[in-house]
Amino acid sequence: MQEIIQFIVDSASSLGYLGIIILMTLESCFIPFPSEVVMIPAGYLAHKGEFDIILCIFSGVLGSVLGALINYYICFLWGKKFVLKFGKYFGINEKKFAKFEEFFLKYGEISTFICRLLPGIRQYISMPAGLSKMKLLNFIFFTALGSAIWVSILAFLGYFIGENEELIKTYLNQILIFIIIFCLIVVFIYVKVKIKKINFKNYFFKI
Repeated sequence: MQEIIQFIVDSASSLGYLGIIILMTLESCFIPFPSEVVMIPAGYLAHKGEFDIILCIFSGVLGSVLGALINYYICFLWGKKFVLKFGKYFGINEKKFAKFEEFFLKYGEISTFICRLLPGIRQYISMPAGLSKMKLLNFIFFTALGSAIWVSILAFLGYFIGENEELIKTYLNQILIFIIIFCLIVVFIYVKVKIKKINFKNYFFKI
């Protein structure tokens, strides 16, 4: 892992912001490697004065959205059978895809925001969104919003404590707990608001 991280740092340093965009695009589509190994080193390079932290975050978000759009359009254009046929080479099987699809169908468009904050899911929630032909502008908005929060957290971790690997792990675990709690609160509020809207419409229709 240390060698991979060093490769990421070297690549990002040599390619500049384009390196961050390319790596985050790959991370956000179907190449299974964590965004932590991209954005934390990028934040560290910003601390050293090689990058600008705001441009790092912008590049990370742009890459995340581009990668998500790849997944979105794969399902939008070719459907579920295509994904299951070739997804097995990237760790996507029918059972896993069914979970992503069920989550999206249950919570709707807001799930594309929530899942961008959750490890192991953020790369794949774009697929059921594309399969259901979610409105593109809404998809980009929710994806960018969720990605901006996650990418900023990682970049600032790298910026302030990039040299202390153990401290990063400690803070990252604590942050993930807060993120999960935050997501649960968002889901709860979203479901409550949605139910109220449905009840209001039913009441209005009866009148």
